[in-house]
Amino acid sequence: MLSKVAERVYWIARYLERVENTARLVGVYDNLLFDLPRTVEFGWFNLVQINSAQEDFLERYKVKDERNVVKFMLGDANNPSSVVSSLKMIRENVRTTMDVVPGEAWELINELSIYVNDNIQQGIGRSQRNVFLDEIVKGSQQINGLLYGTMPHDAAWYFIRLGRNLERADMTTRLLDAGAAALLQMERDESTVNVEQLIWGNVLRSVGADQSYRRTTRSAVEGEDVVYYLLEDAQFPRTIAHCLNALADSAKKLPRSKELVDFLIKLQENIFDDIDYNNLGEPLREYLNDLQQDLASIHSAIARTWFPEV
Repeated sequence: MLSKVAERVYWIARYLERVENTARLVGVYDNLLFDLPRTVEFGWFNLVQINSAQEDFLERYKVKDERNVVKFMLGDANNPSSVVSSLKMIRENVRTTMDVVPGEAWELINELSIYVNDNIQQGIGRSQRNVFLDEIVKGSQQINGLLYGTMPHDAAWYFIRLGRNLERADMTTRLLDAGAAALLQMERDESTVNVEQLIWGNVLRSVGADQSYRRTTRSAVEGEDVVYYLLEDAQFPRTIAHCLNALADSAKKLPRSKELVDFLIKLQENIFDDIDYNNLGEPLREYLNDLQQDLASIHSAIARTWFPEV
């Protein structure tokens, strides 16, 4: 398999996961700001900060309000991580790998792109935003389901699996960071309503983990249990532990992967050692930032192994 083809299918998966998870992230913020007491000051610009996109945002927007942030995350073609930009990159990568990606995937990706471009104002506005975001999530899952069910599970498939799980792990850290950021705002407020439960309940729902969390823990929503579950539960497909296991398993199926597999195994041995589940404020955010750097190092290792620069 040509390295360029491998790199393109890897990025197809990353961008597809980014589309879905960006929609999820905007959705959890929308729900958080609706549910939180008005006394809790929690602005939309936190969403930009969580994605480390302050510089890109401030180059084009003067006002850090809801409309500009949502437009930046969903419909700004100049933001390389927006839904619109990610869909454009998916289309380009699929167009140049038609021999390994099922033709039906090309059709579904075009349908989702057309839907997003035709209805982007629904996402930017409030009244139809949830409907718009739900359609993006459903469309992304439909494409992923098609790839899983109709694509041979050969080398190309394992590169897709690498990209999907790395991007998924990264976004799970950002969703947890959204919860931690909201929690810090709450701590500076005197509200005594069940705000913490609202925050972590929304984080669980943003990754579709509400039901599985309750079935696994047999308990109500508690911050430390939610964070532990989304980090260390090996069964739910969006946790860090599950994604790291899937990365190592996929790498083992590909040639020249021994160094990468050894790196992943070593990383897994102590990646959860520094988390303090009794302190979910700033220490959690610092831990998540370090975890994001670890995930970036995994991407670098993947690129060195299979995507050499020409």
